[in-house]
Order: sequence, then C-alpha cells, then structure tokens
Amino acid sequence: MRAAVTEGVATMTVLDRPEPGPPGPGEVVIRPEAVGICGSDYHFFSGEMSDAAGGARFPRIQGHELAGEITALGDGCRAGLEIGQRVAVWPLHPCGQCYPCRAGRPNACDRLTLTGVHLDGGLQERLAIGQRQVFPISVADPTVAALAEPVSIAVRAVNRAAVRPGERAVVLGAGPIGQCIGLVARERGAETLLVDLQESRLALSREMGAQEAHLWRHADDAVAFAREWAGPDGPPVAFDATGAAAATAAMVEMVASAGRAVQVGMSSELAQVRVGILTEKELDLLGVSCCNRAEFADAVAVVERNAAQLARLVSHEFGLGRAPEAIRFAIANPAEVMKVVISGA
Repeated sequence: MRAAVTEGVATMTVLDRPEPGPPGPGEVVIRPEAVGICGSDYHFFSGEMSDAAGGARFPRIQGHELAGEITALGDGCRAGLEIGQRVAVWPLHPCGQCYPCRAGRPNACDRLTLTGVHLDGGLQERLAIGQRQVFPISVADPTVAALAEPVSIAVRAVNRAAVRPGERAVVLGAGPIGQCIGLVARERGAETLLVDLQESRLALSREMGAQEAHLWRHADDAVAFAREWAGPDGPPVAFDATGAAAATAAMVEMVASAGRAVQVGMSSELAQVRVGILTEKELDLLGVSCCNRAEFADAVAVVERNAAQLARLVSHEFGLGRAPEAIRFAIANPAEVMKVVISGA
C-alpha cells in the first residue's frame, strides 16, 4: 500500500508499505478517505515540535485529522460499528495513570500519544487502530468528516470557557480553529466577534454567522474594538486561536474583570502580560489541550449538524500521491490556505 512517510526534517516521500494484517481483538482497520493538515503538522514536518508536545520522531506517517471507512472489524468491537461505515478518528491515547488521567482529565495526559504524531496516522491506504478511537459520522463528504478533530478542539475550548447563552465572546484568529470556536460558541447561544489579519477570513466568519468581525491592525485597536462591541465591562470570555504573543496579551487586556481568557493557539513565543492584571481583574486564565472522548463524540454531532457550513473551511484538496506537495503548499501559502485536506488515501 502507499503511505506518505515523513522521513526527516522537511522530507516527505510516498512509499510502498506493508498493509496491516487482520485486526486484533478490539481493533478495526480503516481505509483513510480524508486527512486534514494543520499547524501542528507543519511544526512536526519542519522539526519544530516542542519536546513538551512530544517532539518530532522520524520516520512517521502523519495525519491526525482523519476520517475513513471501516474495512475490517476485530473480535470484541462494540455494537454499532460496521464494515463500510464512515468514521472520524479521535487521535488521543492517554496513559490512564498520570495525575491528569487520575483527575479525570485524560486529554491533558502527561504521557499521551497521538495518532499521526507519536503513532503512524492517516496518510496511508490502510490503518489499524483501536475501536475506542473511531466514531461513526453521518456526513456525505469525507473531507468534512475529517473536520471532527479540529471541531473537537473548539468543543473543548468552549467547555473550558463555560460559555453561556447571551454572552459575547471574542475569538482572536479566524483560521480553522477560530472559525470552529465561533461556530460552537454560537451553538451555545453566544454572540461572537472574530478578529484576524486577513479580510478574506473575516468575510468567511460573517458568512458562517459571526455577529461581528474586525481586522487586526494592532493590539490596542483590537482591545478597544472588542470592549466597545461587548459593552462597558468588556467581553466575559475571549479566546486566542493564533498562538501569537501579541494576541495573547490583547486577550488578557480586553477580557472583563472576573472573565475567562482561554489560550487555544500553540507556539513557542513568550507573551508579555503585566502580572497585576491577573489579580486586579481576578481572571480565569485557561489553557486548552486535546479533547476527551465524550467531547469528540459531541464534535461529531456538531459536524453532522453543520456540515454545509464547515465544508467552507476546506480551501484546497490534494490526493495522497501529492501529500508532500500539499504540506509544502500549506506552509508556503498561509494567506491563501484555510484548510488543506489530502483525500483518496
């Protein structure tokens, strides 16, 4: 079978690999149909993934945003899984023993492994995986089904923020994760303002239902606009989906006293935040990792309800044989790319 193998830093090659054997007890074999490419894939491919995130270990078959068709079922798989069924894949494998796992937050596991990062992922023609990782999804387009994973990050973020009906929420960054956060927040009854550097992404935000969108010029302008939009107290909740230090600082500045500032975007940048603002406002400063299993199931349902809207996030599609070209294109064209999906694996 064909597989797109990341053999080293910035080196991906489509190779022949052995097919997996029959699934073992509690396993399924799937035929990947669509694999989304995101920022963490860029960091892995470029050798820039931090040690805290597991680092980059080569060779690896990437692909953690994944949907496919079940082709074989092992003994002991749960009722409801069937050969020929389309599924979305929850990529997280927690250890079950560390403090976060014992505390009921396995998504923050200290020793987690991720399909497509620590384990071989979806950029291959067949993949064997545990049956707990697969979730049937009723959407016609596999490229949309693959969006369950980024939507799951949004579900986790909105849950961490405890977004309530009628609240006004600011999302800094209108890329795929920011758009998904806005969508999930609106499903919870919130109004959303999205802020981004690119007018094209803001236009998409408006088309997807955002109540307001604003072009980032500089931090002070974004803070002023957000506080004016939300009312004199400022927004009760704000999310940074960029990982840019300036956006994180602006999020903390704009959010209301007793509000929730939620960091979703990842980077190695150092944000300058005045320490006193955290105590003066008594802010809840929250980080977001992967989602847990129940939240992934919720994300699948969000995708099923909003398939037509989410399809707008897929800006480019490549076949498996062009996977090396696809990831290089995505990295080199950030202003043009919303979501690259590799199909037909």
